[in-house]
Amino acid sequence: MTQPDEILKTLRDTYKIPIVPKSKVDPFKTLIVTILSQNTNDRNTEKAFERLSNDFRIDPETLAKAHIKQLEASLKVAGLYRNKAKTIKKVSKIVNETYHNDLQQILLKPVEEARNELMLLPGVGPKTADVVLLFAAKKPTMPVDTHVNRVSKRLGLVP
Repeated sequence: MTQPDEILKTLRDTYKIPIVPKSKVDPFKTLIVTILSQNTNDRNTEKAFERLSNDFRIDPETLAKAHIKQLEASLKVAGLYRNKAKTIKKVSKIVNETYHNDLQQILLKPVEEARNELMLLPGVGPKTADVVLLFAAKKPTMPVDTHVNRVSKRLGLVP
């Protein structure tokens, strides 16, 4: 058995495969929560998204029009809240104006084309794009964060 096969077997034996709900996932909300999750833990991401949801409707038009200080107050628990507030406001404005509040026109494209178009949005890198594609569009992608990428390279799993 090769080293990658051994690692995968150990992972399968140790962890359950997560069950992804089959219900429709809102692509914009997925995008926002993934931006919030950058450089913070799941607990703070959840708290920030809950506060944001309590303070605003989570849609591109509403968040594009939101006052930056109000966004910052909602996001403070997430860390880097000033940058995240600016990013969310910018991305909301683009989705509102360019895509008429609907990311489906991106998500219906082939995976690579959709990924590249998502990565044109502020705050969206490969992992964030892949999270949106996987969970909101059920596209065959694998979101990989910087830590997994680094460890995978050190273990020789990827070039």
